[in-house]
Amino acid sequence: MYPILPERPSDAAQIDTLLDLTFGSDRTRKTVYRLRENVAHVKALAFVVRDEDGVVLGSIRYWPVAIGEQAAPAIMLGPVTVHPDYQGQGIGRALIRHSLYTATRLGHGLCILVGDKPYYEPFGFVGAADRGLEMPGWVERERFQVMELAAGALQGVSGMVGKPVKTSRKKAAA
Repeated sequence: MYPILPERPSDAAQIDTLLDLTFGSDRTRKTVYRLRENVAHVKALAFVVRDEDGVVLGSIRYWPVAIGEQAAPAIMLGPVTVHPDYQGQGIGRALIRHSLYTATRLGHGLCILVGDKPYYEPFGFVGAADRGLEMPGWVERERFQVMELAAGALQGVSGMVGKPVKTSRKKAAA
């Protein structure tokens, strides 16, 4: 198995190429990309797997989001991608396990995603719509999922997923 490493800024072009290869260039038209527009991914949760020549074989990123009127902070997993020639070897699952463990250690409470239900259920994801969460655009209901990274984090949280709430420096200092 290849080691899981922090993403470097120089990996960005390879990751974009890999995402186009695995999801197609029209991937940016999807609802989740509206939530990512003009929002930086969480650098501490961006990981890659590289081969011995430094070629990115797999990647995972997370994005900050806010849920409902209460603007509950959460992270959105995705995309996770593995080069087609290396799929089925456990790289994607290893990236997910590693990053969810890291997210929990860093104190994140909730994680959402839009993805294949049978693939993500074993990690602990459950139907988000069934728990009162909504996406701002069309997504297949069964693909919209949530996971508590901290016990009780979903309690009292409901509503629309949106971009993270920006806090001014004055507010943050208060």
